[in-house]
Amino acid sequence: MMIVMQPGAAETEVEAVRERLAQTGVHVVVMPGELTTAIGAIGDPEGVGELGLEGMAGVDRVVPISRPYKLASSELSHHEPSRFDIAGRTVGGGETFCLIAGPCTVESREGTLAVAEAVREGGASMLRGGAYKPRTSPFAFKGLGAQALELLAEAREATGLPVVTELLDSGHAEAIEAHADVVQIGARNMQNYALLEVAGRLGRPVLLKRGLSSTLDELLMAADYILKEGNEKVILCERGIRTFETATRFTLDLGAVPWLKLHTHLPVVVDPSHAAGDRRLVEPLSRGAAAVGADGIIVEVHQDPEHALCDGPQALYASGFADYAGTVAAHAGLLGKRLA
Repeated sequence: MMIVMQPGAAETEVEAVRERLAQTGVHVVVMPGELTTAIGAIGDPEGVGELGLEGMAGVDRVVPISRPYKLASSELSHHEPSRFDIAGRTVGGGETFCLIAGPCTVESREGTLAVAEAVREGGASMLRGGAYKPRTSPFAFKGLGAQALELLAEAREATGLPVVTELLDSGHAEAIEAHADVVQIGARNMQNYALLEVAGRLGRPVLLKRGLSSTLDELLMAADYILKEGNEKVILCERGIRTFETATRFTLDLGAVPWLKLHTHLPVVVDPSHAAGDRRLVEPLSRGAAAVGADGIIVEVHQDPEHALCDGPQALYASGFADYAGTVAAHAGLLGKRLA
């Protein structure tokens, strides 16, 4: 349920409603707006309905939230897109476009620093890099672990780019919190609900990737697990889904972007690298993502993709990143967005 307060309702009236709701055991979220304050009550709708909140001072109306996802729903945010800052870079809000770029997996100091410098000069907003990697084969390179986090921190110091890296296991949470500016939850862990709660409690923005076979409703309900921990900085990521088609690694669902824009207030980015599996397809898919309204792109870049230890065929050449970024930025500009 959402309780909409009257314009000019006093803080004491808002607090009285919040306390009344909290006594019932529901999850309460207070959302101040320019004209009115809304209070979200997530839990027992029948119990909330029996409280008689409409008769309390300052209350305008009580509105049911109809969707299975609650905190991620645009119904809960007055349909205003979320916008937040990550180390001076704006994400969301409909005016900026965020380019997150870097190696799939941190492999060496020299390579990481070289790619970080290349993507910074090319216009990237943030640096991505895997320290702990989930691999289909247990014999594949799974990252350098804690050493990679140190290298990412060094790259951030050298370039000023905030770091995005994946949280794979709750046992890594403390190390990730100490080194990352944005915590990524990979597609395979989208429905690892205990891990989502851990990520939500770290106090870092979370980039949540859609699962390989997950619906958009399931993606948004997964986001609710993070949001309910009090972490409002969640970025959704469409990275391709598993369909009958085998020509590409996954099928990039560009229709997900405008759909999510209608139904959630959270920023939406697209990962064309994992969807394509082929660097020749990454740029056209990126242009499409920008043109349909994505808030950003997360893309893999390597200094020497032919010798990459992970996902080399889909990584862009660092030497060509600036040209790629310029093309994608031009398409984002069609919707009035500029690089963050």
